[in-house]
Amino acid sequence: MKPLPLILGFLPLIALSLLARLLPWHDFGIAALISAVVAVIAIAVHRPVWPPMILTGSSLILLAVLTIVGFTGSAGTDRWLATWVAPAFAGVMGLIILALIPVMPFTEQFARQSTPQQYWSSPTFKKINRVLSTGWGAAMVGIGVSRILAAIIKDHPGSRTFVELVFSAIIPVVILIYMFRFSKSYAERAGQADRVSAKNA
Repeated sequence: MKPLPLILGFLPLIALSLLARLLPWHDFGIAALISAVVAVIAIAVHRPVWPPMILTGSSLILLAVLTIVGFTGSAGTDRWLATWVAPAFAGVMGLIILALIPVMPFTEQFARQSTPQQYWSSPTFKKINRVLSTGWGAAMVGIGVSRILAAIIKDHPGSRTFVELVFSAIIPVVILIYMFRFSKSYAERAGQADRVSAKNA
């Protein structure tokens, strides 16, 4: 599985996280709109364009809803969205990834780009993508929880900036780096184990 398409799939999530943090809370609608545009670009540059990837397609739907609410809601709504929904966005995406595993593990769409079609229905290919999608789903939920904790710390009087930074940025980055490395190493190990088993059979 090539890392670049996977990174591209996470760009809308990254865009919302950064923009919601950098822009004033009353500009949440703008942050969501720009992130939705990033999702559209991510879908457009991917080949084939249709059907869209589960990751970017789900992101676009959620971001479109957030854009509408951001532009039509009150100032209090914008503040609440910027404070809680933006940090929780990764967790929501993680839950979607986990829920869709029985239907289509999201990593399978990316893996098919670099795997010959005759292997798509193999038990090893299916198992690898179930494991990777479960890992990524759990990782996204973990990132969402970490960023929500950061929002709680930031909103608490006398909060320490460094602690908030750890939960909002450092932990999520560490989780992402680990998952990219795990995705590559696990697929290689599982493929090697399958070839060994085939030889010994």
